Amino acid sequence: MEVILKQDVDSLGLRGDVVNVARGYARNFLLPRGLAETATPALIRELEKRDAQRARHEAKTADEAKAIADRIGAVEFRFDVNAGPTGSLFGSVTATNVADRLWEQEKIRIDRRKLQMETIKRIGRYTVPLELFAGVTAELHLAVAPEGQELPTEEELAALEAAEAEAARAADEAAADEHAMAEAAVAEVAVAEEDEPVVAVAEALESPELELEAEAEPAE
Repeated sequence: MEVILKQDVDSLGLRGDVVNVARGYARNFLLPRGLAETATPALIRELEKRDAQRARHEAKTADEAKAIADRIGAVEFRFDVNAGPTGSLFGSVTATNVADRLWEQEKIRIDRRKLQMETIKRIGRYTVPLELFAGVTAELHLAVAPEGQELPTEEELAALEAAEAEAARAADEAAADEHAMAEAAVAEVAVAEEDEPVVAVAEALESPELELEAEAEPAE
């Protein structure tokens, strides 16, 4: 089933992409959450029209591209985000977010697919290469900082990342221990259930009632 993404979706595509997904995934997840809409011929034609209009704003020569690269390289683009105590974002910064900010702040339109970046999920400073023209690459400088706060130093960021990695390792070990304990408990129950008939027979053979019955039987 073809759908048009209304937002960037990790491992699937960027906003405006036409993607083919399983019908159940679309109906049960993407469509109800407003992440996509059904790709109709009319919507696809509208997207193609928008792409053509956007392309007209892109650099047509190497000199134009170099001028744009100089403008972009002189600016740091700040993203205020909600982040946890170890620097992980409650959300993410995507290629579409960066392209939108570039237009809002500098009135420069770019093809977000040309941004050589992974989805950003931690606070920090990032340098993102952007191919503007054949042989001309700009560098976007991004500062992803906790909302209303200064971005920590590189040393502090490294310490936060190390702390998160240690916490994740400890959580994995705890989960592994719990799993092992659960498996051991299941194994004990299984062994007990296997031994139960034998124990029951043994107890029955040793039962006083059987002894009384045996004594009551007349001798032949």
